[in-house]
Amino acid sequence: MTRLFDGCPQRTDGRLTKENLYKEAQVSRATMNRAHSMLAEWDAHIAAFGKATPGEAKRDATITDLKKRLAKKTQECTVLENKLRAAQTAIAALFHDNQALRQQLDNDASATVSRLRPRAPRQRH
Repeated sequence: MTRLFDGCPQRTDGRLTKENLYKEAQVSRATMNRAHSMLAEWDAHIAAFGKATPGEAKRDATITDLKKRLAKKTQECTVLENKLRAAQTAIAALFHDNQALRQQLDNDASATVSRLRPRAPRQRH
């Protein structure tokens, strides 16, 4: 029982189960079931500390951390997808406007294109 509680099993996978308890002790299940005081101690320990071994507790903490990080990354992806959709819409609108202006220019034979004068740089105060 101590090896299981300490996370140092020799004959099992280390999970805190009664099956592992009797296997770790190398006794039959019937023998374990007759050891009432030992089972009471086992039950008290499990009630106080839960069924998680030190390795399982570390694994569970890692899983919890990874779930939080995944949720944050998923939220970031959603925000970026929304920005991408907005950019696609703006680009499509500009593309269609550009096409319409080119078509209008091609259809109007008298239209002339003038070069714009560059702006004078703004002075900062």
